[in-house]
Amino acid sequence: MAAPTAAQTTPGANSATRPLRPSLRRLPFPLNLYQTAVGKKWVMAATGLALLGFVLFHLFGNIKLYIGVIEHDGEPIYDVDLYAEGLRELATPIFPRTWLLWLLRFGLIGAFVLHIHAAVSLTRLNVSTNRPYESKRDWLAANFASRSMRYTGVIVLLYLIFHLADLTWGWIPGYDWERGEVQANVVNSMSNPVVAIVYIVANVMLAVHIFHGTYSMFQSLGINSPQYNYIRRHLARALAAIILIGNVSFPIAVLTNVIEYDPSLLG
Repeated sequence: MAAPTAAQTTPGANSATRPLRPSLRRLPFPLNLYQTAVGKKWVMAATGLALLGFVLFHLFGNIKLYIGVIEHDGEPIYDVDLYAEGLRELATPIFPRTWLLWLLRFGLIGAFVLHIHAAVSLTRLNVSTNRPYESKRDWLAANFASRSMRYTGVIVLLYLIFHLADLTWGWIPGYDWERGEVQANVVNSMSNPVVAIVYIVANVMLAVHIFHGTYSMFQSLGINSPQYNYIRRHLARALAAIILIGNVSFPIAVLTNVIEYDPSLLG
């Protein structure tokens, strides 16, 4: 009779060697890269870069709120309203009206979904991996921005939904929303101090999220060296400061009547 193996004689040997989680079915290349932690970090960094570009573009477009009324084709129009209409006319007549705008919107939606999914997946992976070694965390190694990323991320997501419902869909009660009337909608909405405070607080959280997100993005992409880390930190601070000052200025300017809407100027 053959001698029993070690696995047969050792109590619980089979259960000890059983994997904690069933292995995932391997996807074809390059989708299988997203099944790894490194791949998820790359996706989160790439989508974060795309979303950061959108935030900056959106900010620079909204600066037209300060310009007020201009003359276009012999008619007075608020400059930010002309900018909004220009977005709908992107690449026409090559594309039909609003087609390119909707393609960009779908791209942003995809980037948001992938960014959130990668963040949640990495968080769950980190929790499951470190559960056997749980101990009191040493916060000396991390700053407030890095510790609060998941919380600021949730706040930013809720803020995005509120922002769309308020100024894009016109679902927030309290003022008469008009499609395409950006200057009027912004002024009428942010004239409410409660709404203005929501925008200010949410953009502070957005700036905190962007600061750490920009700094860690380069590390996820493999750009992590003491020689360049100070550049990463200064760049993250600069981008967060630009976005914070710019976005917070809009509700403050509306409350102080720096940004106004006067329908009589339109003739």
